[in-house]
Amino acid sequence: MSGKLRKIFSDGKKKLVGFASAGCPTIGESLEFMDAMLAGGVDVLEIGVPFSDPMADGPTIQASSQKALASGTTLKDVFALCKKLSRKYPEKGFVLFSYYNLIFHMGPEKFAAAAKEAGADGILIVDVPLEERREIKPVLDKFGLDLIPLVSPATPKERAREILKGIKGFVYYIIYKGVTGTRTKLPNDLKDKIGELKEASSLPVAAGFGVSDPVMAKRVAKTADGVVMGSAFVRIQLDGDLSSAKKAAKAKKLAADCRSALDQ
Repeated sequence: MSGKLRKIFSDGKKKLVGFASAGCPTIGESLEFMDAMLAGGVDVLEIGVPFSDPMADGPTIQASSQKALASGTTLKDVFALCKKLSRKYPEKGFVLFSYYNLIFHMGPEKFAAAAKEAGADGILIVDVPLEERREIKPVLDKFGLDLIPLVSPATPKERAREILKGIKGFVYYIIYKGVTGTRTKLPNDLKDKIGELKEASSLPVAAGFGVSDPVMAKRVAKTADGVVMGSAFVRIQLDGDLSSAKKAAKAKKLAADCRSALDQ
């Protein structure tokens, strides 16, 4: 068993989970960008595996995925990127964020073995519901990889309990219904919804989908154990007016500012 993700959340400090797209705009630039995120203070890095039909993602992450595919990014490239970062930052957590089609095409066993060898600690599969995860979870368990479940505001309490059974890392709570993308206002029932998850399980709760800046991150962290920030980082990745070095510097600053806000 990995246990690393749970351990990262175990010190009581609020965690910053950052998402970026592998291969956007190139695999080399995304490596530099993610390195900067980690150096800036991201505790757990979600590495977006580019996919041609990212149905759960909004326009920003969809665009980054298309850029990555256009530059020729492959799963092999994603594993190599993860390996480099996990070796450089052994204290950080690494989660591969993917759609099941890619895993199925490669073969769950081969995918899990490659992910483990690359230093991944968990896998977040956007489009595998509770009823179908028996096809993949035993394979991930075999390789010591945590399956990261998604729970949304529309998930009934009893279903949430079932979703969280047998999970060992953390749960990703989707703050808003719909697709990814930054927002400016938090829902009124956020505290109650996260409270329900904490009643259902002892798992750490990382909340995201729309967290746009350090102020918003701090507000989310009043209730959640961690904050997930994705589109805000990916918008920087997509900024065609910035050099790769300036993108990395901007990502590092955003991570550091969020880290500072969460530590206050």
